[in-house]
Amino acid sequence: MVSQTILALQTDIVWENLDANHRTWERLLVQAQPEPGSIVVLPEMAASGFSMNLEATAEESPSASESVCKRLAVHWKVHLVCGLVQKTTSGLGYNQSVVFGPDGLESSRYTKMQLFTLGGEANVHIPGKSTVITEINGIKVGLFVCYDLRFPELFRESARQGAELFIVIACWPSKRADHWVTLLRARAIENQAWVVGVNRAGTDPNYTYPGKSLIVDCHGVVQADAGSLEGSISSRMEIEELRQWRRDFPALLDRRLDH
Repeated sequence: MVSQTILALQTDIVWENLDANHRTWERLLVQAQPEPGSIVVLPEMAASGFSMNLEATAEESPSASESVCKRLAVHWKVHLVCGLVQKTTSGLGYNQSVVFGPDGLESSRYTKMQLFTLGGEANVHIPGKSTVITEINGIKVGLFVCYDLRFPELFRESARQGAELFIVIACWPSKRADHWVTLLRARAIENQAWVVGVNRAGTDPNYTYPGKSLIVDCHGVVQADAGSLEGSISSRMEIEELRQWRRDFPALLDRRLDH
């Protein structure tokens, strides 16, 4: 049975300090020693924290953070998924989930569609226009960012396009931690897909974060839980088990498109 190793890096992001956060990525990877071919995931806005100060967060592409991601992906021979903010020509930013392959090349880039207006994000970021599916080691992967998790139609569209694994990167606050856990499991159950939710730990000037990064299988069962502190978790996704479950219980095929 073909399996895919998934490694989630739950970081305590240093506020608006790109260099310090780059060093954290490197340190956690040294500690985790990922096997070649792994999917390694960092949180939303992993280089800066969920700041609305574009001078501190938005980087022109190619950026320093992208260069670090590429170097780490090549060094460890992994597929690295990282939350970055890209500067736009309008002066605003894109809150993105970017995938770098073991060859050091960018393989996919998704822009957050649902901006967190309550936190002022809609004032500084431009929303994405569509879901993104990328393929990693033969697995179709849907990319999402934080607040997207509250909008199930995005995940259903991703599943309709064949996604078998959802990667949700986040800066999700402690006051709604129960929602985070419940919605990750719900997205897995209703779409018969594995879900990796990678959140940050610690605090910033505006929020406290629970960590609680999770790897959830296609039955909604939590396979790994990072708890509240900085660190990493991993699990192996059995690809054929997921595909067999979709064949045995064809809920996605039973969906009535006229309603």
